[in-house]
Amino acid sequence: MSKTTLTDQHGGFSEAGLSRLHDVLARHVDSGKIPGLVALVSRGGQTHVEALGTMRHDGGAPMRRDTIFRMASTSKPVTMAAAMVLLDECRIRLDDLVEPWLPELADRQVLKQIDSPLDDTVPARRPITVRDVLTSTFGLGVDLTSMGTPIMDAIFERGVFSQSAQEAPGPDEWMRRLGTLPLMHQPGERWQYQISNDVLGVLVARVTGQSFEAFLRERIFDPLGMKDTGFHVPADKIDRLPTSYVPDPQTGEFTVWDEAAGGQYSQPPTFQSGGGGLVSTVDDYHAYFQMLLNGGTHAGERILSRPAVELMTTNCLTPEQNAARSAMARDNVHISFGQGQHGGWGYGMAVRTYRGDYAPIGQFGWDGGTGTTTYADPHNQLAGTLLTQVGMSTPDSARLIHDFWTTLYQAIDN
Repeated sequence: MSKTTLTDQHGGFSEAGLSRLHDVLARHVDSGKIPGLVALVSRGGQTHVEALGTMRHDGGAPMRRDTIFRMASTSKPVTMAAAMVLLDECRIRLDDLVEPWLPELADRQVLKQIDSPLDDTVPARRPITVRDVLTSTFGLGVDLTSMGTPIMDAIFERGVFSQSAQEAPGPDEWMRRLGTLPLMHQPGERWQYQISNDVLGVLVARVTGQSFEAFLRERIFDPLGMKDTGFHVPADKIDRLPTSYVPDPQTGEFTVWDEAAGGQYSQPPTFQSGGGGLVSTVDDYHAYFQMLLNGGTHAGERILSRPAVELMTTNCLTPEQNAARSAMARDNVHISFGQGQHGGWGYGMAVRTYRGDYAPIGQFGWDGGTGTTTYADPHNQLAGTLLTQVGMSTPDSARLIHDFWTTLYQAIDN
């Protein structure tokens, strides 16, 4: 069943356009490749929700508006707000060195080449700054084009990057392990994925003296009414969490990655991953992205300053820093199935700097490997979130995401 809520017809979507959106989403569910999904789109006070399919690929309970999803990398734009609060309050500064809080990142060595042995290094030219961490340019990250190199092997072997929240060690041990690795690139030189967002969580915790989740809850989740967002799903809500699948890349057969009860997200994790650890709902995520569209306010209350929102949602990379990101999106489409071709990167999210599809310049947001997507568009005052739990080991969830955005932009009613 699809569910629709219309609060205001002005400046929103056409009925015909929303009908087409429903049909396109239903086609993906009916194909058998996507067990179920929930989508929420809003514009000009008009909100439309679709909840289609079931929680499991072999049936089970229907998807509902309040279904809770593993957000994967769509965690990044939300967890970044914690750092923006600290910037607003001058508790950290962009060009502060991170060493007072993260001594594990002092006195770095840098690989001579990306495929060098771990001891074939030169000293870092300068220390790592807060800016390097917030822009994902501090020198370490997950590079899918460098798999099999000694540094990437070490990142996986030492648990610095884990697809599972439960496998990672606690934050202090995680930082200790990170500190045993050389950097892949000089600080500030090159954009790299994922690890900086996890470093951010540890940085926020050490600056504030609270756990990363406690600070997010106090300053972001509770003020926005994000009651179902966190780093695990409590027992009294676990029936709202679907099974998560990673389809077999050859056969497409559904392989369970994570069950709900007794699974990775059923207990508080030892490591609260800013890069990919959140669970949430379409309404919670909509509240966050609508706050960004509102310039930092929610229901008359200021959550972030307008300059903070503008900074995090504007491309912050130089052409040199962005070159690797652009090349990965452009030249390795078979890895990402076309995700990531936006042109720029702000803080924890992509920012469109050129017209590469139906979305205009200035749209910001990100996608997640569990089949999640969430973006906002200031030009059209549009926000959208689409959530599945089908991992991107096959193109199916990526194609669903592309079709969602392609059809949504056609539904704009002016």
